[in-house]
Amino acid sequence: MSAPLPTPPYTLEQLNAAPLEVAAQMLDGLYEHSPWIAQQALTLRPFASLAALQVAMTRVLDAAGREPQLALIRAHPELAGKAMVSNTLTAESTHEQSQAGLTHCTPDEFARIQQLNADYNARFGFPFILAVRGPRGTGLDKQTIIDTFTRRLQQPVEAELQECLRNIHRIVEIRLHDKFGVEPTLGHEVWDWHAQLAQFSEAPDALTVTYMTDAHQSCARWLADVMRDCGLDEVEVDAVGNVVGRYRGTEPGARWLLTGSHYDTVRNAGRYDGRLGILAPLMALRELARQGRRLPFGVELVAFSEEEGQRYPATFLGSGALVGEFDPAWLDLVDASGIALRDALRQAGHDPAAIPALERDPTQYLGFVEVHIEQGPVLTQRHLPLGIVSSINGSLRYVGEVIGTASHAGTTPMGQRHDAACAVAELMLYAEQRAAQDGDSVATVGQLHVPGGSVNVVPGRCQFSLDVRAPSDDQRDALAHDILAELERIATRRQVQFELRETLRAAAAPSDATWQARWTQAVTALGLPAYTLPSGAGHDAMKLHQRLPQAMLFVRGQNGGISHNPLESTTSADMQLAVEAFAHLLNQLA
Repeated sequence: MSAPLPTPPYTLEQLNAAPLEVAAQMLDGLYEHSPWIAQQALTLRPFASLAALQVAMTRVLDAAGREPQLALIRAHPELAGKAMVSNTLTAESTHEQSQAGLTHCTPDEFARIQQLNADYNARFGFPFILAVRGPRGTGLDKQTIIDTFTRRLQQPVEAELQECLRNIHRIVEIRLHDKFGVEPTLGHEVWDWHAQLAQFSEAPDALTVTYMTDAHQSCARWLADVMRDCGLDEVEVDAVGNVVGRYRGTEPGARWLLTGSHYDTVRNAGRYDGRLGILAPLMALRELARQGRRLPFGVELVAFSEEEGQRYPATFLGSGALVGEFDPAWLDLVDASGIALRDALRQAGHDPAAIPALERDPTQYLGFVEVHIEQGPVLTQRHLPLGIVSSINGSLRYVGEVIGTASHAGTTPMGQRHDAACAVAELMLYAEQRAAQDGDSVATVGQLHVPGGSVNVVPGRCQFSLDVRAPSDDQRDALAHDILAELERIATRRQVQFELRETLRAAAAPSDATWQARWTQAVTALGLPAYTLPSGAGHDAMKLHQRLPQAMLFVRGQNGGISHNPLESTTSADMQLAVEAFAHLLNQLA
């Protein structure tokens, strides 16, 4: 006689202990008409967490290959499609489409979605898959669904297939939480905080918050108020605009753990870059305060005022001040409206003369840790919510120009041309190939310009930029050396000249081994694999690295990991895991 099926909501202990047949019944309906995925994953029991079960199921599907993956996608119904009209959806799909309002479309909305379904199937040969309950789990509105449908219709086939699979795994995550009665409550609140902070912007239809604007100052006031509401002992906005909150420890004279990230944004930004590294630690501190619990050390949370360099041609103004690297010459910089940085600070009520006093004494600190959205595709491609940063890449930037000979496009034989643009194009391809040899290096020619270019003229000049990054300075320098040597060879062979000027040299910031190990322990304590990866983007941790041991935790992004874009997103479930990982890090230190 088989064991009885437990009554939901289930517990992880029940799932781990149940006979395989019963455990499979508990997970029935997660993957649409595809119970084999959960059944295979169950052979890996026991699971330390639901997150560990989710990772196991993604790996089963990854290993299955293309045909089973396509079969899974095709097992899903179209959004607002025939199955919905005929009431033949699974119970899970009915609930999800209803929660998104798709069961109550206007005739125009229904017609639009039907046309999108037809266009999508004609292009890809499989149905459009979207986790319509969204990143917070409460449902996307119909216009967002239509907009996402329209955008993804333009993707390459392979990229779209992978996006469908990622959305399927998100659907499964939500269904799994429903079965086990799990609600990422803290993650929901952090998600809501991001939405509230995003109300402050310089643009009515896009998120833009640059240094010392009205929107920037409104953000600072909001952050200070929330820090106070969360129980931090001391909250202030300092002379450079950093919002600093302190949660005191129990030991007299104890050192501080420093954490935080930036709250300024690029223009037309996403909500989570920088801000996640403020709000996830803040939630962990709020929970400590609500429990009335103190740590042997203090925690200093800093919402850095500037990192992006959008209003003034200087970056890391907030974190730079804490390591004594705020250059007084920056005060004379002017923005596009001719307003000097010095005057912008004074208009906001800050005293520029007080900035040097913000420098921290490193002997008073244990180290610096930063939580950050990944801003890339690696974690989402691997179906991992969290990753441990091994190093922040060092970078070199150049601006250059190749000078050839402008000549008639019709009369100059191919073998007698001195084409400046072709020389740069050849360099671009070499840089791409050479960086790929390292695996984790990158090289980018992001700007190209042919001054006075004409359709019937062989380009005589071509201006370009070059950005080179790698996890260590030696690796970065070797890559740059090879690219510049190739430029010399190209110029000689093509009989052109070139000029090249270095504009930026930033040292790599390898994570401190001890702090990286602490993040690793925090992630594995949640039942997740400890995956390490370098950061190709710059972060405030690069500045603090100059004075303190540092290490970062990455949180998976949605929509292929896109960042510096309104599509930047993450889920409340992943935010919950980030809060829990940060709390675990604090507990290790305590």
